[in-house]
Amino acid sequence: MKTSPEKNNHSKLSVVILNYNSDTYLKKCLDSLSLSTLPQSEFEIIVVDNNSTDNSIALAKKISMQNAKYLILKTNNGFSHGNNMGIKIADQSSKYLIFLNPDTIVEKNTLEKMVQFFENNSNVHAATCKIILAKTNQIQPECHRDFPTPINAFLHFSGISSRQYFMEHLDYSKTQKINACVGAFLMVRREVGNAIGWWNEKYFMYGEDLDFCYKLKQKKYNLFYYPETFITHYQGISSGIKKTASRASRNTRARSALATTQAMRIFYQENLFSKYSPLTRSFVLFGIKLLEVIRIFKAKYL
Repeated sequence: MKTSPEKNNHSKLSVVILNYNSDTYLKKCLDSLSLSTLPQSEFEIIVVDNNSTDNSIALAKKISMQNAKYLILKTNNGFSHGNNMGIKIADQSSKYLIFLNPDTIVEKNTLEKMVQFFENNSNVHAATCKIILAKTNQIQPECHRDFPTPINAFLHFSGISSRQYFMEHLDYSKTQKINACVGAFLMVRREVGNAIGWWNEKYFMYGEDLDFCYKLKQKKYNLFYYPETFITHYQGISSGIKKTASRASRNTRARSALATTQAMRIFYQENLFSKYSPLTRSFVLFGIKLLEVIRIFKAKYL
């Protein structure tokens, strides 16, 4: 693996971006970060590449940013592993880390406002901002959600109701505590991440953000939704399983679909099964298997 030279100055914030075949989106993301109102001397960007086969890294490196460095991995060992590798080469004196998807556009004031939010509120241990989906111009529901308990998951995936699954009963024009969020944008105090052990590498792709949030909850840390700034998320560019422009092959889409249900199994087995009866556990596993068959079929043939 290769890294760019280390900097001598120290950063307040480290932004970790895990890239995999993101095409031109990584460059657009870095372009948006280069316009940040937070001085570049106060943050660094760590781009970790998970063995991409496209030209996304070459395009990104055309942007001249003194506060950016790259870690090129020779094998793709998943989302959690890649982010954990980024943490290792980040400035160890930085107070905060942001985990950011490459298929996002960050508003000019986002980094500055997020740092101010943490600096002014010592009870904020982790937070996400408002995430706007590029395709619909609507708030991404996963940026404020509950944990997928059997009843929440059944109501959501059966199409009966997503009210509790996405915590739709709350007023999301207001800053407030939430249970979980999507990993497209997640800011964490360094000492908090150290305390929970950062990202669980049992997850290859998907589910690791829920696991991260669940461990925050277990340790009595506060996760906030902060809507005073936002990012735009194109969603599903690498995986190809969302209805967005993606060059992912059918095989890639099928692997991504399989990863979603594998992540569900891991999450339940690690965090929730001890709370439920054998009958409930069997029902959950049957539901996951059924969902897996449906998702793989759609990814391969539709």
